[in-house]
Amino acid sequence: MAVTPRYARLLRQASAAALAVALLLVLCKALAWWQSGSVSLLAGLTDSLLDSAASLLNLVAVHYALRPADHDHRYGHGKAEALAGLGQALFIGVGALLVGAHGVSHLLHPQPPRSPNLGIAVMLLSLLLTAALLLFQRHVVRVTGSTAIQADSLHYRSDLLLNGSILLALLMAGYGWPQLDALFGIAIAGYILWSAWSIVRLAFSVLMDQELPPAIAEQMLVLARAVPGVLGAHDLRTRISGSHWFVQLHLELPDRLSLVEAHGLGEQAASAIRAAFPHAEVLVHADPASVVARGED
Repeated sequence: MAVTPRYARLLRQASAAALAVALLLVLCKALAWWQSGSVSLLAGLTDSLLDSAASLLNLVAVHYALRPADHDHRYGHGKAEALAGLGQALFIGVGALLVGAHGVSHLLHPQPPRSPNLGIAVMLLSLLLTAALLLFQRHVVRVTGSTAIQADSLHYRSDLLLNGSILLALLMAGYGWPQLDALFGIAIAGYILWSAWSIVRLAFSVLMDQELPPAIAEQMLVLARAVPGVLGAHDLRTRISGSHWFVQLHLELPDRLSLVEAHGLGEQAASAIRAAFPHAEVLVHADPASVVARGED
């Protein structure tokens, strides 16, 4: 399946937007943390720093993944997106451990945050920018199915909870509960670790050629069998490379068809699957029905 200009443009725009938002939030949170000394704000700053590094990695990976197939990579470069996801998970996981350790230190020696109003304003801005970015990323994932943008969206979704938690921690600390700031920082670190694990699982499913969900595979078989003249379909195999789905299946056809007729039915079956799943690249093998009946296929 060829990469369309719209597809490439959306992936590049989503990657650039994520990097721009992360860098802006790094500047804002760094200023707020410097003024307040809040542990939960430090957790947010660390997360945004890691978001910046991960989004930069994502931008490079998407640029590479969009390169067309060549003689060394006949299936394209789509798995670069999954490798970027693993890099993101590494950044996020290390950052979460550092924030958790800092939170434990402040829990043992609690200190009330300074200048909480600045921190509250920054977190409100963070919530608005992150929500806007997620809406755009959701649109891009729906159109492209990109693994890299989906991984990016996973940790920005966790940022909504993280930023909301930091906002609550700052508000509560202002009412005389400074320990909550450290507790929220530790809890956020745990949630970031869980997000990193989710990204790892998603990336490994692509790198290890995990099959598409059974419901999708069954629907593909139904579409192939519905082509007039096709007697059956079996041995469907699928794998994902970036946003491309590679599909192989066997069609059962009448014995006396000419090669041209068998080829035509195979093209119809492949076209039916591609019409329902535009990201699919379909390879069809034709089997005479008598051979299938004898179990020789």
